[in-house]
Amino acid sequence: MDNKSKTLELVQSKDSYYDPATNWDYWSTSLYKDFELCEAAALAKLKGQWEPKSSPVALLVGNYLHSYFESMESHDSFIEKNQASILAKSGKNKGNPKAEFRQADDMITALKDDDFFNAVYQGDKEVPVIGQIGGLDWKGKLDCLNVDKGYFVDLKTVDDIHKRHWDDVNKRWVSFIEDREYVLQMAVYRELLRQEYGKDFEAFIFAVSKQDQPDKCAIRFEPFRYEEALEEVPNKVKHFEDVKNGVIAPTNCGTCEYCRMTKELSGFIEVADLID
Repeated sequence: MDNKSKTLELVQSKDSYYDPATNWDYWSTSLYKDFELCEAAALAKLKGQWEPKSSPVALLVGNYLHSYFESMESHDSFIEKNQASILAKSGKNKGNPKAEFRQADDMITALKDDDFFNAVYQGDKEVPVIGQIGGLDWKGKLDCLNVDKGYFVDLKTVDDIHKRHWDDVNKRWVSFIEDREYVLQMAVYRELLRQEYGKDFEAFIFAVSKQDQPDKCAIRFEPFRYEEALEEVPNKVKHFEDVKNGVIAPTNCGTCEYCRMTKELSGFIEVADLID
């Protein structure tokens, strides 16, 4: 089996979909967004030369919730593999789930006890999907896919569903959906599904908040949003592919964690240049 076939096999496997090796042959929305934010940081991360100092707890909480709605077997397996991170090691709560995971249980309850959520969240869980955009191979993984009814569902955790986020490019307030480019993610998944099944699918997001009393929301998208989100992707991803393969040198954003770490002073700037 050649390397390409091995990579394809990894991408199509639920267990090994997230193997970093597949990122060299397949684009994903997370990898694409990394390159959008800072090409230099994304390339260093891809090469294994640098890892952002992000808190692993937030990611674990999201995976904890996702594993529950995949299956009880997956949830139990996730808890067993991550006991050291989930259970408190000291204090009055020693041996029990940490506060973040008790909150995650509240978030799970908010969804699982909701009739509308249960009616919609029907289909195959954790489904890998592949296809091409801009002449390059892409991969995606769907939380829930209902082929017969023509829709898929993504679960999102967020600090506050209704919090406003400032879009510095377009100088306006936007929702967390736009801030995190979830429209792009849904548009990519939809396109990959269209290529595989020969029909259009509708995307839904169920969001649940990390508040003391979790809020929840069911979100849909007008079709024009998919088109707008994908409009620039073919050209941009070709440029990113050249950066990834060393054809073009990566640009530095100048302000991210990686750029701050690698910055070397070369002269003075004027006061007015401190604010972009």
